[in-house]
Amino acid sequence: MLQEKYINPFTDFGFKRLFGQEPSKAILMDFLNELLREHEGEIKSMTYLKNEHLGSGEIDRKAIFDLYCENERGEKFIVELQKTKQNFFKDRALYYSTFPIQEQARKGAEWNYELKAVYTVAILDFVFEEDKGKNKYRYDVKLTDIETQKIFYDKLTFTYLAMPNFNKGLSELETKFDKWLYVIKNLSKLDERPKELKGKIFDAFFETAEVAKMTRKELMSYEDSLKYYRDLHNSLDTAKEEGIEEGIKEGIEIGEKRGIEIGEKRKAIESAKSMLLDGLDIDKVALYSGLSIEEVKSIKL
Repeated sequence: MLQEKYINPFTDFGFKRLFGQEPSKAILMDFLNELLREHEGEIKSMTYLKNEHLGSGEIDRKAIFDLYCENERGEKFIVELQKTKQNFFKDRALYYSTFPIQEQARKGAEWNYELKAVYTVAILDFVFEEDKGKNKYRYDVKLTDIETQKIFYDKLTFTYLAMPNFNKGLSELETKFDKWLYVIKNLSKLDERPKELKGKIFDAFFETAEVAKMTRKELMSYEDSLKYYRDLHNSLDTAKEEGIEEGIKEGIEIGEKRGIEIGEKRKAIESAKSMLLDGLDIDKVALYSGLSIEEVKSIKL
């Protein structure tokens, strides 16, 4: 029996329910407007697009976005939830952004290469390694001239939200954007809706988030998604603790830092084996374990 009153937005089911279905479109638009208004103005309408994209050739990998949508101006938005650290995560985000760029190509000689803007938004349940111990939770990335520090190209934007570093309490929420970050981070821990989160859009958000309003089928899907989320984090936490302990032992001979890396790698492999036995596909196993596709394939063999 679930104890939480509200859904966990860091589960696949919870994220899609809150932001990725037709009844939730106004919620997603409001969140994106608060996040990106300074970059691109007001989004007045939005359409959900197919979230699976294939490369142009046989050897190209496919991309599966959590959410993919388009506004009334034809600008594209990739919205991703990233539950754990991943090797080459920034590379992956850049690779994914190339799909909505390539889709804009027009056949024939008349196209002048004018592109619509592409935005990649990633909600992260982890902190970038280089910024551990800092309070930075928002990253806005564009192509910039190094010497002048001026934006060189303004149609490609990456916005990352490192949620563990957002630590404002209810009394410290100054803007609507602050309120969005607070409710995303703390939703599943809330017993009641805070009085600070007022307005029609939060009315809709909390109503959508209520576990008690789910159908039996939805509840079963959510429980499966929640179990996987918890198992993943428990596995990674255990792997980290055991990996550090095992690595330190080996570090007596080969150096503490290298020993810790070996221990963590071994535990990542064990986690990957468990995920493969549970039937998870290779791409997902690589994503959640931090191993490369090639490493996961070698384990499966």
